[in-house]
Amino acid sequence: MTALRERRAALELLSEEAAAARAGSGRLVLLRGATGTGRTALLDAAAALGAEQGMRVLRARCAADDPGTGTPFAAIRQLLDSRPDGGSEDDIPRTTPLRELPDLLWERLLSYADDSPLLVAVDDAHLADADSRRWLTYAARRLDPLPVLLVVTERGQYDIRPPAPGLAHALSPSLVRVHALAPLSQEAAADVVRASAGPDAPDPWVHGCVRASAGSPLLLRALLDDLRAVFPDGPAPAGLPDSCAELYPGAFVAAVTWWLESAGPGSIAVARTLAELEDLAESRKQQDDDSDGIDGLLGEVTGTDPARVTGWITAMVRLGLLLRDPAHGRPRFAHPLLREAVLDGWPRPDRQAMHRAAAEVRRRRGHRVEAVAAHLLRAPAVGAQWATDALADAARNAARDDRPGDAADFLRRALDEPLTRAHRAAVLTELGSVELCTVRSAGIPRLTEALRLQDLPRNKVKAAVLLGTALAHRGEAHAAFAMLRDIDDGLPDDPVLTRSVRAAALLLSDHDRETRQLAYTRLRQTTERSPHLLGPAEKSLLLRYEVTAGLLSADRAMQRLGALLAAPEDPVMLSYLLLTAAAVAQWADRLDEADRLIQRGLDQQRTSHSHLMRRALVNTRMDTLAARGRHAPVLAYLDGQGLPGDQPGRRGPSNFHAHALMALVEAGHTAEAHRLAASVSLHDAHDHWEVNRFLYARGVLRAATGDPAAALDDFLECGRRQSAREVMSPVVTPWRSAAAECRLALGRPQAALALAEEEHRLATVWGTPRVLGRALRTLGEATGGRRGLELTGQAVRTLRDGSRDATGAREGIGARDGSFDHEGSGSGATFHGPDSSGDGPGGAALAAELVPALLAHGRQLIAAGRRAHARPLFREAAATAERLGAVRLRAAADRALRDSGARPRDTRHTGASALTGSEARIAALAADGSTNAQIAELLHLARRTVETHLTSAYRKLDIRRRAELPAALSADGGRHGEGE
Repeated sequence: MTALRERRAALELLSEEAAAARAGSGRLVLLRGATGTGRTALLDAAAALGAEQGMRVLRARCAADDPGTGTPFAAIRQLLDSRPDGGSEDDIPRTTPLRELPDLLWERLLSYADDSPLLVAVDDAHLADADSRRWLTYAARRLDPLPVLLVVTERGQYDIRPPAPGLAHALSPSLVRVHALAPLSQEAAADVVRASAGPDAPDPWVHGCVRASAGSPLLLRALLDDLRAVFPDGPAPAGLPDSCAELYPGAFVAAVTWWLESAGPGSIAVARTLAELEDLAESRKQQDDDSDGIDGLLGEVTGTDPARVTGWITAMVRLGLLLRDPAHGRPRFAHPLLREAVLDGWPRPDRQAMHRAAAEVRRRRGHRVEAVAAHLLRAPAVGAQWATDALADAARNAARDDRPGDAADFLRRALDEPLTRAHRAAVLTELGSVELCTVRSAGIPRLTEALRLQDLPRNKVKAAVLLGTALAHRGEAHAAFAMLRDIDDGLPDDPVLTRSVRAAALLLSDHDRETRQLAYTRLRQTTERSPHLLGPAEKSLLLRYEVTAGLLSADRAMQRLGALLAAPEDPVMLSYLLLTAAAVAQWADRLDEADRLIQRGLDQQRTSHSHLMRRALVNTRMDTLAARGRHAPVLAYLDGQGLPGDQPGRRGPSNFHAHALMALVEAGHTAEAHRLAASVSLHDAHDHWEVNRFLYARGVLRAATGDPAAALDDFLECGRRQSAREVMSPVVTPWRSAAAECRLALGRPQAALALAEEEHRLATVWGTPRVLGRALRTLGEATGGRRGLELTGQAVRTLRDGSRDATGAREGIGARDGSFDHEGSGSGATFHGPDSSGDGPGGAALAAELVPALLAHGRQLIAAGRRAHARPLFREAAATAERLGAVRLRAAADRALRDSGARPRDTRHTGASALTGSEARIAALAADGSTNAQIAELLHLARRTVETHLTSAYRKLDIRRRAELPAALSADGGRHGEGE
């Protein structure tokens, strides 16, 4: 099938030389080519051609493992040991002296030529014994007057080990015609594939076969044999397999093995090492930094000459077995099947030895520590300190770069090395830390062993805090609390470590109602009896408790928090203080300050990915994004967390799930929100605050999609759980106002009024416009009548005034509102007044509460017969919701406008043509690849203005990601809005 494709020139040469031989002018024709290029097939064709032209054909096949290879003139005896008539009485005796054999063999050849023109075919002469090769050279010099055509095939390929001189080396060019065989062209190989798989074979299938075979007739024939056996009905819809395991019976693997063995041990070692390096790079999704060249690395690892490696790579690229990566020029195998076949059958110990050698070479050459450690992952224990250090350094880098899975791999491998007790404990602690995010066991076995091995108090505390975190997230908050208490009792007289353990216990107690009550009862008692034992961090945690219990106003809380942040604090405790300050600042609508505190805390925790503080800080960052009403960034962030699947190492819903639900509802993606809610089970969820947050979010979804009864159940259950934890303030979860709205929808105004009044009482204590405006609006809806109209009007004024205060100049900010600007000995944090950015409460968060307040007040006006006064409120609500990108609120405002009798607007609200001029310009720049910072600089805008416009553009285009912008903008014919 593939034997004679693109061999016309060779056949013409053979025909021409056969004719010359028949006329009495013999010659040597040498067919040279790489393994698999069809030398034997062409020799068979030459023999057939000679037979057709009446020539006597004598044949010999040489092989390295032939039993007679060690016998002098073994290959020539195959040709000449029998008479033309088949007799054997004149066979050359085996006892003939060696010096006489060449002449006797030549005489035998002459005797055959006297009877008939001869075509002498010798296959793979490079494998013949030395005497036979010398005789062939001897004969080639004497063929000219004879009717003899000598056709010899010889392997011609660049290998790591230089080959012996070929037959033509000692011959005059006039005595030999050399023809080099090239691999099949891509077109010819594709024709062969279609002849086998059918003319309708998909192009990817055909091109895959061509690349995997590299145009080698040998490899292509074997590959097609396997494919016909595995896919008897034709090419698979999924395409050509990438794994050799799918190709067995294995003709292709056997052919590649033959090709390797023909190349010699040096080429085998280099080919396999290159294949393994490529496989390693692909598995880790990283490119090696071979700054001094892959050739030198391969040469040093395999113990071969780098110059020969360079030549071998060049030759393999020419043959099509290797390709150059267009990005960086590194050689790689032409197809994964080819790479797998090269590695097939390589014994595991040999492969491990290669990785050990590669790790040492890379370390010596100064390559990245991750590259060294990646080899150690595939090698057995080295037993040297450099290996342990490389793995530990690579794990730290991976944790810093937010790659906990890679960090865990390096640390697990480090445990295979001989370690001291202290070093093993440290590795186990770090491994348990990263496993909190990567495996279901949540690192508990590792951390338990680490805690047992730790001797130094500071390290013991670190392991204990991490173990407590893992236990709490698994629903064992009681066990975590008890373990930390035992650690506390056994610590030496070190107040910082004692405080660190107690602060961690306070945070972890949030995962269990009873544990939380016990922890904060003890904290209050300590405050009363021995306040000097508490530092700023513990006092901030007590402050947080009082805020959630509804005992403090926002102004008073910020005053106290400012004093705590200004006080000196040990670096070990600073994370607890920053976390608590960020949460309280977020509740007080100081979102810019909360962001700064969160970022500082995250920077401090950069090398400990799964630390209790890091998780809590990320949760608070989610809270600030949601408070701003920035749904697109929330969803983009949450997409990176792998939702809606459950987080590793925990049960039940998370704060991430809750924010995802809320963002999907507000963005109008209710179907996706329902799928997410259905994917999260509360069956095994333990009693922690994130369950309460999810219950509230699911209630919002159910209320927004017309199921107030089910929503009421969620809100009341959330409230029951919150109240049992002494979390009373609506700054955390405003479940009372949400439940009141459901009761109103169900026709139960008295029950709604009781909830609304309690919410208003607690909101008045806290006193921020957002919380108070929401409570006034709900109370007005529940009260109804003239008083209800007054209350909803007050809600609108409160939120409008709050927006003006938030977006106005920062003047007169001082001790009056608890703001401060402390530097020096304290935390270094700086507080100001309410956020002034357009994305702060004045721009988005308060505006998001203003829309329902406007709608509620408008409905009250209609109920009072003042329909004309209601319409401007509805229009303001629609415009505000449009600016925010709040799809749900915009739809509610549009319905209210229609119900009030207002004419519908003609403005289109979706698609590229709905974009304003500014939105269109910014979206186009973003689609071209500009970052937000670059767009802001180019258009002389604030970065948050750019973000706001992009968020609005995402909503109008009904997309979620930046990568979707080009298609969304072009889908509408490029028509954009002109107005602002």
